[in-house]
Amino acid sequence: MALPSSARIHATARMNLPNRLTVARLILTAVFVIVFDLPLANRVTLALLIFLVATFTDYLDGEIARRRNLVTNFGKLMDPLADKILMSAALVLACADLHVIPSWAVILVLTREFLVTGIRLLGISKGAVIAAEKLGKHKTAWQMITVIYFLAAEASHEPWSAWLAPAFQNRWFSPNIFGMFCLVMMVGLTILSGISYFWKNRALLKES
Repeated sequence: MALPSSARIHATARMNLPNRLTVARLILTAVFVIVFDLPLANRVTLALLIFLVATFTDYLDGEIARRRNLVTNFGKLMDPLADKILMSAALVLACADLHVIPSWAVILVLTREFLVTGIRLLGISKGAVIAAEKLGKHKTAWQMITVIYFLAAEASHEPWSAWLAPAFQNRWFSPNIFGMFCLVMMVGLTILSGISYFWKNRALLKES
């Protein structure tokens, strides 16, 4: 039975801080995408700053939830989903707009994310909430590192971030070496975490 409107408002008001940060990350993702379409001389720098704030909310909501014992089914589902939406938007823009991440890598990452989300939805249909696993968190961390690196490399060509340019001119920190290392780590962990996720939830798939 649906809750009356007053009850729904009261339930929303009780949403805890970690869940509010998760919702804030979704809003920041929308702002991040909009900034990419603005005709600004420092649009990548602004996008990078927004992305950094969004990724910090990811760390913050997890820490607060664990320390204050505020882990909820909403958080278990929406926190990794918000991460996926943020990362998908960043990877697509880095590929289609900035042309700094190859399309095959983006397609691979998105395929894994859609398949894992499908398993989570299947779990929900059977009354089970499947939380993110540690290997998946490492994968997400390297996705964030990769996106931050390439956004910063592009931002170094803009006025506000020109001070970063010397760092990316260093051979070992250049996109050809460190950037490639980031891509390898991101893609490798995407494959490994995807295989691990399917294996650990194979019983759920068999039941279906």
